Amino acid sequence: MKRMLINATQPEEVRVALVDGQRLYDLDIESTTRKQKKSNIYKARVARIEPSLEAAFLEYGSERHGFLPFKEISRRLFKSNIQDHKNSERLTIKDVLEEGQELIVQVEKEERGNKGAALTTYISLAGRYLVAMPNNPRVEGVSRQIEGDDRIEARDTMNGLVIPEGMGIILRTAGVGKSKEEMQWDLDYLSQLWETVKNASKERSAPYLIYQESDVIIRAIRDYLRKDITEIWIDDPDIYEKCKEFMSHIMPHNLTKLQLYKDSDPLFTRYQIESQIESAFSRMVHLPSGGALIIDHTEALISIDINSAKSTKGSDIEETALNTNLEAAEEISRQLRLRDIGGLIVIDFIDMLNLNNKRKVETALREHLHTDRARVQLGKISRFGLFEMSRQRLRPSLDDSNHSPCPRCDGQGTIRNVKSLSLSVLRIIEEEAMKDMTAKLIIHAPVDSTAFLLNEKRHLISEIQQRLNVEILIIPDSALVTPQYSIERIKKTDQIEEISTRASYQLQRDKDGDIENNARFITKNTLHEKPLVKQIIPAKPLPASRKKSMLKNIIINFFKSLFGTSPKKHKKYNKNNRYRGNKQRRNYQSKKYQNKNQRNSRSSNQSRGRNKQSNTNKNYAGNKKYDNTQNKNKSNKDNIQQPEPKPTQVEPTISNSTD
Repeated sequence: MKRMLINATQPEEVRVALVDGQRLYDLDIESTTRKQKKSNIYKARVARIEPSLEAAFLEYGSERHGFLPFKEISRRLFKSNIQDHKNSERLTIKDVLEEGQELIVQVEKEERGNKGAALTTYISLAGRYLVAMPNNPRVEGVSRQIEGDDRIEARDTMNGLVIPEGMGIILRTAGVGKSKEEMQWDLDYLSQLWETVKNASKERSAPYLIYQESDVIIRAIRDYLRKDITEIWIDDPDIYEKCKEFMSHIMPHNLTKLQLYKDSDPLFTRYQIESQIESAFSRMVHLPSGGALIIDHTEALISIDINSAKSTKGSDIEETALNTNLEAAEEISRQLRLRDIGGLIVIDFIDMLNLNNKRKVETALREHLHTDRARVQLGKISRFGLFEMSRQRLRPSLDDSNHSPCPRCDGQGTIRNVKSLSLSVLRIIEEEAMKDMTAKLIIHAPVDSTAFLLNEKRHLISEIQQRLNVEILIIPDSALVTPQYSIERIKKTDQIEEISTRASYQLQRDKDGDIENNARFITKNTLHEKPLVKQIIPAKPLPASRKKSMLKNIIINFFKSLFGTSPKKHKKYNKNNRYRGNKQRRNYQSKKYQNKNQRNSRSSNQSRGRNKQSNTNKNYAGNKKYDNTQNKNKSNKDNIQQPEPKPTQVEPTISNSTD
């Protein structure tokens, strides 16, 4: 039984978990200190245009400017004198935009690291059944997860919708089996929302927030709630009332699934998923057979290494590697969803010699990723045992939203040991002492590094002082840890009376001063601007769900199964799957070779006929001079019976065309 669990007892963090029994298969966490900006709509101003990047940087209300590439600019926003320009491919971003111009944009990708948010002018509004794109009329499609007869029926239903001019729509997975009236109701609601957004964009000048995407709870109910989820449990009364009001307007038929959790035991503890959530924050994930996954984040990609560790599941090393890799394929697909890992991912599977075993692992990973909401592109296991794939980043990953760089190693993961750091400090001391006008050096170092310098390297420090005539003070600082240190250089022209009169233990830095100086590393919380457009109530109630068509489909499927005829299964080929291209290529090549053989047979017959005709002409020309002699003896030859000529054999041609 699948359930949706919403934990909102802590106001600083809201967690939404999807469980199947007691197994966690999806997780979403939102913190109040870092609100999601993706899908928010802003009124922005063009701050700078970069022709070299074919992009513009927009001021939209955040600390960093947003990035708007040229391909994400709608033609409706072009200057009036070039809107009808035929050779649009030759246009540059300077031809269509100018600094200070105000645009309505939507955040397509969140800010990440040193990169600002990616913006687009193609606005998309997500509803329960449809996604409306108000300024992109060319878009009209169906979700890629809808297949077979459902896809055909969905397109037939969409053809009867009254779509506003200039708007495109996409049917979501939740819209399968819905009637025309239900889809039209959702489309009218999105049209009403877009009109409100357009009116709000005229109230004042940019930059400001027009419309904010729903919070994690409303998004989860809107996007994740499907027929297979039977219960929704919420442990906070206020959030429960908020969800109840939302569902009463959007999906009243699902209100019976909503439940308020009142037990004394925590909700997530009741379903035993707290330990599974903690594993999503860990670098190592253990497999049932004893193996383990090692997940590392780098600037370029995400690396996943598979170790057999204590795994002995198999009769030989090849079978053990296969079983461990199959377990890892299932767990990797789950961890990608839990952590919402996006971008380029490289998986180092355990080496396998059998080619069929490699294909089994690839197929298993592809099947487990089939239900993923994100777009996934898969490669093949290379000869080095590496598997490359990419995954769409739907939201900030757990690592980005809940982790911060280590202040000691600065996110590197390792630090220099005591000897290496101490020798490095010693070299810098000598380098600073050799500078002109150096009178004194004051070094603050960790206690262990100071002990190494003052004992093992005391003679070298004394030699530097005598040779360069520089006073060196090395002060142990308990507030510092490896690899932190500081060196202060005092010149002969500086006023050093106050420092020279103080003892070395009095030169330790004030801890309060350290906190004040390190305040620049603390990220200040930005104030969350309130949007002008809030959640609006649909003008009309949701029409009653269609029951007849569902009953009709059930009866049809029953009779088909009864008489032994089942509906034709449409085999799915991923558009990025290499096998689909190979099949098309094979079909094309087979037809090509058949046509080529057909042309060759025809040409051979034609050439054979031409050769026969040419031989006849040659014989006629060669024997022309004997015509007179033959005419003289014609009467004698007429009396002689000539043998019958052999019929010419013509090879039949094979044609693939049908009448």
